[in-house]
Amino acid sequence: MSTRRTFTRPGRIAAIAPYLWLALFFLVPFGFVLKISLSQTAIAQPPYLPVFDLTQGWEAIKPALAALSLDNFRLLISDNLYALSYMRSLFVAAVSTSILLVIGYPIAYGMARLPPRWQAVAMMLVIVPFWTSFLIRIYAWINILQHDGLLNQVLLALHVVATPVVWLSTDSAMYLGIVYSYLPFMILPLYATLAKIDPALLEAAGDLGSSRRQAFWLVTFPLSWPGVGAGILLCFIPIVGEFVIPDLLAGSDSMMIGQTLWLEFFTNKDWPVASAAAVVLLVLLVAPLALYDRLQRRQLEAAR
Repeated sequence: MSTRRTFTRPGRIAAIAPYLWLALFFLVPFGFVLKISLSQTAIAQPPYLPVFDLTQGWEAIKPALAALSLDNFRLLISDNLYALSYMRSLFVAAVSTSILLVIGYPIAYGMARLPPRWQAVAMMLVIVPFWTSFLIRIYAWINILQHDGLLNQVLLALHVVATPVVWLSTDSAMYLGIVYSYLPFMILPLYATLAKIDPALLEAAGDLGSSRRQAFWLVTFPLSWPGVGAGILLCFIPIVGEFVIPDLLAGSDSMMIGQTLWLEFFTNKDWPVASAAAVVLLVLLVAPLALYDRLQRRQLEAAR
């Protein structure tokens, strides 16, 4: 066996492994969901009539494929419930991600400027909340925000308010829970990018007459764009499909798409419509990923 083959085989396996992972845990489940979305609702177990059955062979599949129906997708367009759920999910995700970026960037910047021995401590403090169950942390916020909870008790004791404030079952409580839960996902990629910036670049900017503020906006911030983009994607995409936080902390006036999917799957037992809604959600979330990939390629080309 040649030396070239010995050293290239592990690299090939490492390159193929992510594609196999995506095919097994993304494409295959997506195929099942897409298949259900093209089916019809039925009172049965499972609660839908399959459009085609792979066990019947290709002769039965061909006419089934020719008779595919998009009725479930048409329902998503005709019913305002789904359109409003998508719009609210995108709006909440955009607002929450903006708040996370405003809060997370200064924290990550401060962590990157700390001495090396204290950076590990700061990193540990950011990761510590992950040691507690996500659901337990949300229930803790319910106890804090409820009518006789800790927050109202503190405000009353400080004479900030005269009567208890309604915090729970509001959008403010939902945004608070989302920002608290997803803040580490914004801080970590930002810190990883900011920590790699060479301090000599800032010194060079200072030598050329730039103030600290100008050096930040002209040097630090542009170089941190990869971390900003990664943090935005890590927060925006899961927030769009968030179910637990809106269901426990927000009001019931309008639902996000995650709550709508839960309602269709487990309450209405309408798996085909719920699957169609999930497919549309996936298509919507592919757009920011494609945009981020395109911006990354442009940045690499410009760097060359």
